[in-house]
Amino acid sequence: MKRILIVEDEPSIALALDDDLRREGYETEVAADGDTAAQKARSQEWDLILLDVMLPKKDGFEVCRELRHAGIRTPILLLTARTHEAEKVLGLELGADDYVTKPYSARELRARVKALLRRSAAQTAEVYRFGDAELDFNRCELRRGGKVIELTTLEYKLLAAFVKQTGHVLTREQLLDQVWGPGTHITDRVVDNQVTNLRKKIEPEPDRPRYLVALRGLGYRFDGGGVTEP
Repeated sequence: MKRILIVEDEPSIALALDDDLRREGYETEVAADGDTAAQKARSQEWDLILLDVMLPKKDGFEVCRELRHAGIRTPILLLTARTHEAEKVLGLELGADDYVTKPYSARELRARVKALLRRSAAQTAEVYRFGDAELDFNRCELRRGGKVIELTTLEYKLLAAFVKQTGHVLTREQLLDQVWGPGTHITDRVVDNQVTNLRKKIEPEPDRPRYLVALRGLGYRFDGGGVTEP
């Protein structure tokens, strides 16, 4: 079931969107302000974000910019009452994938949602290769030199989180939210230990990591430099 985050501060509009998309078979959740939207988008996995531009606390443009800078690649569909071309262009330049101008029909919105989800699915790599390793997302499997490397569930989720955000710094807090789940209370040391274990399975020289790089005081960055294949 595809998960959609609806970011809309007008209760009647949010309710209508929520009801309509649930009838279409999507799992939905609503955020009513920009701060909440940014937090939910970073801490959970979504297939699509419906993002209103005019929001309290933080507008949709700022939320979009923040998510893209954080390495969140979830498709974003802007909902805007603004009709000026420059503002639409700004949204796209900040990383939005499409926009719908209010007032819009439910039929048009559903079509845009389906189109973005299809496009996203087509662009999702099934296999990511780096060095002598390859991560197969369909099989949830890591191979090195053609041989399967056993991963725990946590190790797989951790590696998948890094690979999907290659080149971006991930804080320990972000890793906790994405791998262990929001609200999990464990020490940073647990995260560090899992990274150490993962290095032993993907690094040619675990004591001198070339892929999973630590940045003092910031977190970790995955420098796979790999290629993806459909």
